[in-house]
Amino acid sequence: MKAFSYFTEKNEPRIGIESDEGRLNFTQIWSYFKEIKKFPHAPELYFLQLMVELDYFSQETFDKVLQIVKDFRGLTDLHISGNIRYDVPISRPSKILCLGRNYRAHAQEMNNPVPEAPIFFAKMPSALLAHEGAIRIPGGIGRVDHEIELAVIIGKKGRNIKEEKAMEHVAGYTIADDVTAREMQKAEAAKGKPWTLAKGMDTFCPMGPYLVPADAVADAHNLKMELSVNGETRQKGHTGDMVFKLPELISYISRFMTLEAGDIILTGTPEGVSPIKPGDRIECRVDQLGALVNTVMAAD
Repeated sequence: MKAFSYFTEKNEPRIGIESDEGRLNFTQIWSYFKEIKKFPHAPELYFLQLMVELDYFSQETFDKVLQIVKDFRGLTDLHISGNIRYDVPISRPSKILCLGRNYRAHAQEMNNPVPEAPIFFAKMPSALLAHEGAIRIPGGIGRVDHEIELAVIIGKKGRNIKEEKAMEHVAGYTIADDVTAREMQKAEAAKGKPWTLAKGMDTFCPMGPYLVPADAVADAHNLKMELSVNGETRQKGHTGDMVFKLPELISYISRFMTLEAGDIILTGTPEGVSPIKPGDRIECRVDQLGALVNTVMAAD
């Protein structure tokens, strides 16, 4: 089961799902479910983030709702047809936290040591970009690189989370591209400055298209990752090669800041980062999570 946020041809927000029944309008299915189950105070679900925040987002929920509605009516008229515009699965996180040097080979290719403790930096929510959107590169910033990453979406608020409980706080997974102004990043680092600008520009965090429930992924540390530019493979990796695994990352972060439902954690990139330029087409694939596709253009 894969869920996604989209806009109809009339620019109306909806939640969609890819299921054995096909591509369906889950917002409408939820509406029927509320009617059948008599949930007068349940909210209208137009955004995946709301499902996450209200703790409705899980494979179990989707399966239960689909089955109950199928017992009541057919789903043929609920198939999504026509053109849609994807939205990012999570559009208003309180924070986007990104992990540096979490794959040994990537640290080596950047001539950096493997860290002894997790290194985190932040991207801005305004950097988020949906599937099929265009990465916009401002003029004069030099080399800009792609970085495919597994993104973790937090589903339950927590602080001082124990490692053995950490995965209970995960709502689901999606694909992200940690677009980086590399020359700017290196120049800032050489001066002892943070990487915020080099990492946080508008459109520098493509994400999606799907949000896959955590309970639909048997092992988040057993996923192949691959990124291509214009059909040429540039990055290949495996989430099992992370230096710091997800329970440790979640526990570590929560020692210092409260994780909120809807927060996004980018877990690092494997080796093979390389420059992108206007006109390029970037495709990021992760097992079980689908393919995130974006183009590149010069900013106005």
